[in-house]
Amino acid sequence: MTSGIKKLINSVDSCVDEALYGLVRASEGLSLLKGHRVVIRSDLDNLRGKVALLSGGGSGHEPAHGGYVGAGMLSAAVAGGVFASPPPASILAAILCLHNAGAAGVLLIVKNYTGDRLNFGLAAEQARNHGITVDMVIVADDCAFDRPSKAGRRGLCGTVLIHKLAGALAEEGCPLDQIVLKMTEVLKRIGTLGVGLSPCSVPGCLPSFDLPPGDMELGLGIHGEPGIKRSKVASADEVVKLMIDQMTNPDSQSHLPLKSGDSVVVCVNNLGALSCLEMGVVTRAAIICLENQGVVVARVMSGSFMTSLEMAGVSLTLVRANQETLRLFDARTTALAWPHLSNVCVTGCRYISDPPAMSTRPQDDSYSEGPLSHVMRKTLERVCFTLLEKQEELNSLDRAAGDGDCGNTHAQAARAIQEWLQDHRVPGCPGKLLSVLAGLVQEKMGGSSGALYSLFLTAAAGHVTEEQSSAAAWASAIHAGTEAMRRCGASACVGVLFICLWAIMCLLTKRATLGAEGTCNLTAQAGRASYIAAERLTLPDPGAVAVAATLRAVLEVLEGQK
Repeated sequence: MTSGIKKLINSVDSCVDEALYGLVRASEGLSLLKGHRVVIRSDLDNLRGKVALLSGGGSGHEPAHGGYVGAGMLSAAVAGGVFASPPPASILAAILCLHNAGAAGVLLIVKNYTGDRLNFGLAAEQARNHGITVDMVIVADDCAFDRPSKAGRRGLCGTVLIHKLAGALAEEGCPLDQIVLKMTEVLKRIGTLGVGLSPCSVPGCLPSFDLPPGDMELGLGIHGEPGIKRSKVASADEVVKLMIDQMTNPDSQSHLPLKSGDSVVVCVNNLGALSCLEMGVVTRAAIICLENQGVVVARVMSGSFMTSLEMAGVSLTLVRANQETLRLFDARTTALAWPHLSNVCVTGCRYISDPPAMSTRPQDDSYSEGPLSHVMRKTLERVCFTLLEKQEELNSLDRAAGDGDCGNTHAQAARAIQEWLQDHRVPGCPGKLLSVLAGLVQEKMGGSSGALYSLFLTAAAGHVTEEQSSAAAWASAIHAGTEAMRRCGASACVGVLFICLWAIMCLLTKRATLGAEGTCNLTAQAGRASYIAAERLTLPDPGAVAVAATLRAVLEVLEGQK
């Protein structure tokens, strides 16, 4: 294989056949046509008297097209090599197989690429010579080019939606000519546009194109064909608006006419390498952008439907929908790759539930200031300043054993406390202040650190009051906090805390960092660091460093009050 291109396959030559084998073996109701790269329904008897649907194209777009074989969608799918049109002989073999099962005609659903049109077209002519009723629908849904070439608009993810709508009609017994007529009308109401953040690479080959880091390409094809514009990667909201504006631009010959009040089905398609997190962000952006234009979002599907190998990117497909379109869209299918969707209109559907009334910290009117309020405010201000100053140092330490965000989480807590200090009084009772801080870190800090700090502070809060804030009371509070952590399974963190308590004693001689450095020899028993070999952990625990820095800041303020 070409150096530097990583693929988890056995060989370039066998990867397509092995992928089809894996699909069929893992999916009840699918079979392979011997001698061909054809995935076909196992229950061919159920096709008798109904129109059969056949589609396909190059591999590398999985789950298209084999994943859409099933009742209510495709009857069979033909696969070519990676990004290569399937051969006419395999297409014809699939047509003959469906005809022999008693199908009342075969509809070929073909993406508008030259190779696919030629090979499917040739197989259709050969089938007609065998006396088989065959028709073909060409999907050309690309909205990228203002002035398309003679080849016309490319076929993209809109093809999958045609599989679904035509498949539902076929399952109902609709005749071939009526399915073709209805799909021809739907194709006038469908548009797709993609954006790529990275290229893809055919197994055994170098990447299909070069895209500098930080750049994106608008309007590229599913094989890495050039798009219409390159620019710096923007926010998800900006990218989605750019895409929808291009798709609906009336000055473009490829545009999808869309106006306020129209109802649409939205398909947010992962081109291969976007994380589920990113897909959620893009899906949100698409819904909001359309609703802001007065468009009714009737249905949303979000996931991987027609990919481009490992390309990082996304495509948006919009279908102007009427009630008949939605009925067919909602119809049942057994196809493995079709998502389980709600049949309720997205726009107007309540999507936020009100939580029960609760508060994790006291309200402003539940406490008053006291003699200790001033010094506690100054202490908190110094602690916040210190944690923000150490943000990158803590992140650097955390990268050795965790996910490198310890500084960020402590900075979040510091900023939350700073914001609270701007608008609130500091209670004179130390215990009430600890309760306030416990609520703040629980809400704002996040992760296990937020839970640990909140647990410790919550348990400690009941042991110090305005009247009882002696060294003995603070010792009791610390003991209660560590016991609460231990009861919740944070035994390793309790060990770190005890090291930090040693740091308190070290503070008295101004040697606070010795306490944190003592964690170098501790073995992690929980958290991400527990999965890393002890010999690789040679730096102090970032959490302990944060606690030691906090205690040092406390001491500096207290010493200044003498």
